[in-house]
Amino acid sequence: MKVFRGYNHPQLAAQCALTIGNFDGVHRGHQAMLALLKNEAQHRGVPSCVMSFEPHPRDYFAAVARKPELAPARIATLRDKLTELANCGIDQCVVLPFNARLASQPAEAFIEDVLVKGLGVRYVLVGDDFRFGAKRVGDYAMLDAAGERLGFDVARMNSYEVSNTRVSSSAVREALGQGQMTRVASLLGRPYSISGHVVHGRKLGRDLGFRTLNLRFSHWKPAASGIFAVKVFGLSDEPLPGVANLGIRPSLDPADVNGGRVLLETHCLAWPDSLGPEGAYGKIIRVELLHKLHDELKYDGLDSLKAGIARDCDDARAFFAQASKSFSASMHTETSRQTTRDRI
Repeated sequence: MKVFRGYNHPQLAAQCALTIGNFDGVHRGHQAMLALLKNEAQHRGVPSCVMSFEPHPRDYFAAVARKPELAPARIATLRDKLTELANCGIDQCVVLPFNARLASQPAEAFIEDVLVKGLGVRYVLVGDDFRFGAKRVGDYAMLDAAGERLGFDVARMNSYEVSNTRVSSSAVREALGQGQMTRVASLLGRPYSISGHVVHGRKLGRDLGFRTLNLRFSHWKPAASGIFAVKVFGLSDEPLPGVANLGIRPSLDPADVNGGRVLLETHCLAWPDSLGPEGAYGKIIRVELLHKLHDELKYDGLDSLKAGIARDCDDARAFFAQASKSFSASMHTETSRQTTRDRI
């Protein structure tokens, strides 16, 4: 997938089939929309294209109003959003900076300057609650009328439901906030994960006997936080079980090298000997958050912090042991059913 900052690029396709949205999390509703977009693009012989925004428009308006509480919690970093869009088979993604200029652009100008002249849209697919342009005056009816006038097709996709529940980024945020990781996986169609480069920290973990892999979460307000049982991908041929802290580390000195930043700090329960003490730095890894153990805790000293981490490791091991038993039991049940079917 080709990624463009803005739409003034010679490598950008002259025409496209487009969908527009924030796509935070790229959940199952997004995936259904992207599958339809790909089909329509193929039918027209043009590439599929996603237009997204950074920062999130609600982040921008929250900053303008000086009310950070209005900003939505972020499900995914831009890196992970782009990765999932690519996994869905999208050909190109245009990331527009959401700023004062874009926020004040009239809806009609957005259609003519951005969609038609900038992207050469042949087909535009939007969600059932899509609004655009200054003061959000643009809607599906305006876009559809413009399509008839300017020569592109417009379609609208209704909400996507799983178990009578509308799948939305808000629903994913709510489930992450409540630590309901099984529900999150159901809404996303995959386990929730965070990826990035392993960065240096204070090296406090190794002093405590719990070496950690540190990933920066590039938004100040993650939808999830706390201590999790996790699996780490990218360090060895097999995923590594671990325990991770996602948050601001309330027990540590704010003057540390990552002070004030949201970090995902992951301790592998079995560190690969081949990496050595420094071998993970700079590597891109992906961490799946499978089960929430508890919220972040503030410890009154390093001894209590060390004891708390040890308890978390024990709880993570217990989670993986129980998960392994459940998997073995389900496999035994399925084998028994297959044997019965074969006899019949």
